Amino acid sequence: MVHDSPSSLLVLHAVRVIGFADVDAIAARTGVGRDDVVKILSHAEHHGRVRHDAFAGLEGWSLTEDGRVENQRMLAHERADADPDGVIGRVYRDFLPLNARLLSACTDWQLRPSAGDSLASNDHADLDWDTRVLDELAALSAALAPLIARLAGVLTRFAGYDTRFDTALRRARSCLIEWVDETGVDSCHRVWFQLHEDLVATLGVERGTEC
Repeated sequence: MVHDSPSSLLVLHAVRVIGFADVDAIAARTGVGRDDVVKILSHAEHHGRVRHDAFAGLEGWSLTEDGRVENQRMLAHERADADPDGVIGRVYRDFLPLNARLLSACTDWQLRPSAGDSLASNDHADLDWDTRVLDELAALSAALAPLIARLAGVLTRFAGYDTRFDTALRRARSCLIEWVDETGVDSCHRVWFQLHEDLVATLGVERGTEC
């Protein structure tokens, strides 16, 4: 049976997964109405679980250590109820080899070794090199879709990662190179990073640790 997460969990968890997010970004990610997001954040702030910061023209919310502990408690309770058969853990194990390939692809997108410099930046002048990277991302996109289907069959909040990744990839193929790895847009790397954080948080494991 598919499980729908409560709004209080969705909002607090979105702050963790995004890392530093404003109200609109949280509402867009969770599907929770903006007014309700504000109420949940205000309640969490009152209990010391989130804090609001503003700097360099940006403002947003982040988790405190108490908030991280509370988020972990809520996730553990939810997983025990929604996933008694351990589906999420099995998906995570299937995800890890793909994660290694994604990291390698992003490195190849950023670096184009030359005879004199093994760490030379990729200037994206070599179309064959970039096409190879984009083809690898396309293969990862195809492999990601069934994993997300399995996850969303347990917890609906996992739905959408595959479509976000595919959207970013299509934009990258349209010569918008920032959509592969930039942090300021919903790029392939950003979507993948958030999925990884979502998985390890849900399972209560550290990044790079087998569950």
